[in-house]
Amino acid sequence: MGEADIAAAIANARDYLKAHPKEARYRDSPATASVEDGLRVRVTGPDGASLVTDMVTAVGGGGAAPSPGWIFRAAYASCVATLIAMRAAEDGFPVHGFEVTVDSESDDRGILGIDADTTSGPLDVRVQVRVSAAGEDASGLRVAIEQAVARCPVHDAVIRAVPVDVEVHIS
Repeated sequence: MGEADIAAAIANARDYLKAHPKEARYRDSPATASVEDGLRVRVTGPDGASLVTDMVTAVGGGGAAPSPGWIFRAAYASCVATLIAMRAAEDGFPVHGFEVTVDSESDDRGILGIDADTTSGPLDVRVQVRVSAAGEDASGLRVAIEQAVARCPVHDAVIRAVPVDVEVHIS
């Protein structure tokens, strides 16, 4: 789909949701994880979607697939890139050849339960956007990209305390 088609689809979605605001809120499709072998986990979703994760051999995994942490960073980078492309299509600024890199710093003492004061999640996350601004208004482009990042649902979930309800069902 080209930029004009993307912009038109976004405009149509906005118009529809403005006219039907109750349809804007919904429960997202679930991701269901099952351990296949050792620390290899298959995650399935709707319409046959699936992915596999594994942990590194140092903690007993097979190292045969990306870790859940890497999948998180991949989802973050992909989401930011998508929202920038959506914003670019709407506003008509060129962002061909841009890339988004997400990395983080972690401390394995948390995930391994070595130190109760050490968090098991990332200590920090860095989002880097690289884009060529040849002939473009760099400050306007920066603002548009920052606004696109702010709309990214994964970014929002990371920067905001999202309520989480953990349910355990034992049969």
